[in-house]
Amino acid sequence: MSTRNSLIIALSLIIVGVSGRLLPHPWNMTPITAIALFSTTYLSLRYSLAVFFLTMVVADFFLGTYQWQIMLAVYTSFALAGVIGLLIRKKVSFGKVALGTIASSLLFFIVTNWAVWQFGSMYTHTFGGLMQSYTMAIPFFKNSLIGDLFYATLFFGVVEYGLVLHSKFGFLKKKFV
Repeated sequence: MSTRNSLIIALSLIIVGVSGRLLPHPWNMTPITAIALFSTTYLSLRYSLAVFFLTMVVADFFLGTYQWQIMLAVYTSFALAGVIGLLIRKKVSFGKVALGTIASSLLFFIVTNWAVWQFGSMYTHTFGGLMQSYTMAIPFFKNSLIGDLFYATLFFGVVEYGLVLHSKFGFLKKKFV
């Protein structure tokens, strides 16, 4: 893919990601996981890291920061989604994207709620407190999973549909990837 196209896609993803975090939305229903998966699947590692990092930093600039250990867990969880995107990159398929999205959502749920329990003061620092942290986060997980699946379907679907049109009808001048 040309540098120009990579830059256009990267900037578009940053705009969608920041907007998705700043505009009103149901709790945890943002495009960040899908952006991490998508960008590492289709863009170079340099662009995908820039997309993820800039999206998070710009949105957090407006939203504000919180306890650094919990922020680190959030950023790490999204970075892990990017690693999963690298695995999808080898051969993109509906099943791999769906499985990668679900795995990314689960990783986010497990890592971030562990961090809230470990570093926050909302739950007792016992096994029961950890289980309470996970239990209380289930409604947020539901929203995360729905949002992640929606945005992943949107992002990957647009590209894959465009590739199908290109291969069958020659609508696109160059293959996206």
